[in-house]
This record gives sequence, structure tokens and C-alpha cells, in this order.
Amino acid sequence: MKVILQQDVRGQGKKGQLVEVSDGYARNFLLPRKLAVTATAENLNTMKQQEKAKKAQEAAEKAEAEATAKKLEGIMVKLPAKAGEGGRLFGAVTGKEIADALAAQHGVVIPKAKLVLDEPIKSCGSYQIKAKLGYEVSGTVNVLVIEG
Repeated sequence: MKVILQQDVRGQGKKGQLVEVSDGYARNFLLPRKLAVTATAENLNTMKQQEKAKKAQEAAEKAEAEATAKKLEGIMVKLPAKAGEGGRLFGAVTGKEIADALAAQHGVVIPKAKLVLDEPIKSCGSYQIKAKLGYEVSGTVNVLVIEG
């Protein structure tokens, strides 16, 4: 019996995949647990439409990520931080602080998890922080930490 998997099933395939399984396995396990639906013409059309919608959504998200990366090119985020002698900060500048300042100063919203800090920022100066925006798109945020 041919079925379309609604969820990943170990040993059979991934969600949205058309697979051939035994009749008993389909009737007694996959169908009652809503792990699969029978491969009728209507269900196949629904599956194809869902795939098209998913691809369109991914393309839109990738375009949005590329637009955000382009916005980041000429932006400098200024972060005032308390510092002691020699420009050493009390504490460190975190990804959350950078994300908040980026949203407040330039209106660009990036989740803090997407900002990659190789090491904590513990002194005043200029830094380049990489932002992984998804879909293999990344941008660079220029951060200037000043005494304040």
C-alpha cells in the first residue's frame, strides 16, 4: 500500500514522503496513529501544494535574510558601557545588548541567538560581530563600545 507520511517514521522515511509499506503495517500502525494517509489522488495533490507553499515560504525567508544582511552593511552600533582604567569593561557586552541596541538605534531586529560572539567583548573599541541570518546568509554588525 502506498502512503504519504505525515511525520518522520524511523525506518520508513521523512514527513511528506511517498512510501510503499505492507497493508497491515499501514492499517494497524501508521493510519490509526495519524503517521500517514493513504496515497489517493486528492492527498497527492494536497502534498504537492504543501511542498510548493513550503518552497515559496523558504524563498521569502531567504530574501528577507538577504535584505537584513544588506541593511547591516553600513550600520555602526554604539554601545556605552562602564569601563575602568585602560578601557577594560566592568562585565562584558553580550549578544542581547547588541541586539537591543541594533533594534533601538537602527530598527533592525535580529534575535540574539543569531549574533555570533567568538569571545566576550570586555574592552572598549570597535568590533565586527557576525550575524548568521539563516539559509547560509550572514551579515556583519559593526559595534563600537565606548565609555559611558
